[in-house]
Amino acid sequence: MWVPGLGAQDSTTQSQAAPAPAEPSLGSYARSVRKDKKDAGAKQFDNDNIPREDKLSVVGGAAAGNPPAEAAPDANANDSKQANAAAKMPTVTPGQTQEERQQVYDQWKDKLSTQQGQIDQLARELDLTQREYKLRAAAMYGDAGERLRNQAQWDKDDTAYKKKIADDQKALDDAKQKLDDIQEDARKAGVPNSVREPDQAQQNQQPQQQ
Repeated sequence: MWVPGLGAQDSTTQSQAAPAPAEPSLGSYARSVRKDKKDAGAKQFDNDNIPREDKLSVVGGAAAGNPPAEAAPDANANDSKQANAAAKMPTVTPGQTQEERQQVYDQWKDKLSTQQGQIDQLARELDLTQREYKLRAAAMYGDAGERLRNQAQWDKDDTAYKKKIADDQKALDDAKQKLDDIQEDARKAGVPNSVREPDQAQQNQQPQQQ
């Protein structure tokens, strides 16, 4: 038997009795959103989509085509070598015996003699070049016909001779400067003047002997 208002009451009762679905917490929702974004941004590679032509770059690696920079040459390398060579030479120290000092003198004397030998050799080469040039020039300018026939060739030879003479002169000047440096190093090492400059010492002794 239908009773007015009973159906609505049953419906209301049933709706109140049915449990409401649980809403997700705020923390769970936030984690879910972050996970979805991470999965969407991550690129998955397999045999179908793996790159075959693109070059993979490694963060922090050296750039391709850029070799490591080489160390700049030291402008003072020669000076350092000369300083090291001078430092290896023996010095006169207090308390040495006469024999020990003579050994020091002999080593410096050999070094000075070797350098003097190089100077003598360079001086001979320069002198030879200058003489040859003078002879060629005299022959060329002494014969008008030869000068007319070979003027172009002589101009080349003249330039070559002058350059050779200038180079030889520079080499000789450098060798003399090196000898001066060795003599100064020997002086600092306690080597007497008679060993450092034997020629000058002999010249100073000659007036006294006379």
